Amino acid sequence: MSADRLRQITDAVRAGGSRSVAELAELTGASEMTIRRDLEALAAQGVLERYRGGARSLLLRGEETPFPLRARDGLEVKRRLAAEVAALIADGESVVLDSGTTCLEVARALHHRRLTVMPLSLHAANALADAPRLTLLLPGGAPRRGELALTGPLTEASLAALRFDTAVIGCCGLSAADGLTAYDLADAAVKRAAIASARRVVAVTESEKLSRTALAHVLPAAALHAVVTDRAAPQDATDALAAAGVTVRTV
Repeated sequence: MSADRLRQITDAVRAGGSRSVAELAELTGASEMTIRRDLEALAAQGVLERYRGGARSLLLRGEETPFPLRARDGLEVKRRLAAEVAALIADGESVVLDSGTTCLEVARALHHRRLTVMPLSLHAANALADAPRLTLLLPGGAPRRGELALTGPLTEASLAALRFDTAVIGCCGLSAADGLTAYDLADAAVKRAAIASARRVVAVTESEKLSRTALAHVLPAAALHAVVTDRAAPQDATDALAAAGVTVRTV
């Protein structure tokens, strides 16, 4: 099952509200049988609702695509970003690691390092559970369904009690004008708490998010120390971040 095709179908159905199997087959170049299988998989993830001959979107405008679909999307790019973030972190550091699919790849890149890490999602905590040299700290909190991101007052209190060398933060949108933004209000609150607990803030994001602004403002771009993104990042977006005093690393 192609992650790129699933993303293409998801975007097409969300943009149009609904699409027929025939339309999606023509759009993707896949057979109608393959499209039907893809629609069943997406329906099981809560992305869309099937009806005879097609599907309608269950995702609202401005709502994040479910974690299982995003986790398979752009893996090669996410692993490059994760390797670059890992290279910025020195052995012995204490790190608070945000939730999200890109930060999950950062967790995997840190697995064999000698660090102290507090992951803010159960996905990343599980990835680090058997790390041989890493000290794993777990915050309290309530995991969001699907995302398994830890949020709420227990998570924020855990962060307030500690001081980290580096916060690695994901985002839903990032620009020099609107700063770092997130779709979920509770997630934004935890990001702010993580940032407040750290001496250095590194944002990691795919280039496509540099042209997005989500609902919840987290912090101004100028408050970031570094942004790690991929080579497809628009030059005007990276120039604007650099003008705000942010070190931008593209890989």
